[in-house]
Amino acid sequence: MALSKLDLKIDWATHAAAKHACQKWHYSQCLPVGKIVKVGVWEFGKFIGVVLFGRGANHNMVKGYNLTQDQGCELVRVALTKHESKVSRIVKLAMMFLKRQSPELKLIVSYADGDQGHYGGIYQAGNWIYRGLSNTAIKVWYNGKWSHKKTVDDSGVCQKMLKKKKVPGKHCYLMPLDKEMKKSIMPLSKPYPKRVKKAISGDQSESGGAVPTHTLQSKEAV
Repeated sequence: MALSKLDLKIDWATHAAAKHACQKWHYSQCLPVGKIVKVGVWEFGKFIGVVLFGRGANHNMVKGYNLTQDQGCELVRVALTKHESKVSRIVKLAMMFLKRQSPELKLIVSYADGDQGHYGGIYQAGNWIYRGLSNTAIKVWYNGKWSHKKTVDDSGVCQKMLKKKKVPGKHCYLMPLDKEMKKSIMPLSKPYPKRVKKAISGDQSESGGAVPTHTLQSKEAV
């Protein structure tokens, strides 16, 4: 799909393109572990990055909203280089593209990592529903940086001798994809958190790898 206003195009991205975007333009400098759905973004004909979706590290993520795994997913990366379009608009178009390809989806969840100084500015600009903080998590010192325990687990590395620390939960945001879902989760809404300090590489949330819904697996670019 293309928009004449800024010649903004949203389409599937290849694995190589997604890896490049995450390594160059996301503060984590890595592609999420596991299978992901890769939505690419082009502005004025130039590739400017990706918006990535998956099931997230917690496979019970949407169970608490009375949904099956195929009815919900997580926005796991927003990795963009310099661009003119608003990030909230790019994310909105990526979600619309995803919804058209997988109409069974009812909810998208995303997290802003307060440990990195993020508070969820792009979600607030997009009118996402703020759920509050997730549970505390464990990070492990691995390859010269603090990584989430689940990410290191998925790499198959023994963590017995690695340094660990407990970190606060992430800011959780919800985007309902239909009126029924919105009505269901609105009572969970809390006031938006305020910016504490300037985020590293923008207000992009870091999340673990994810497995996409079955509908998307056949459509995923490789």
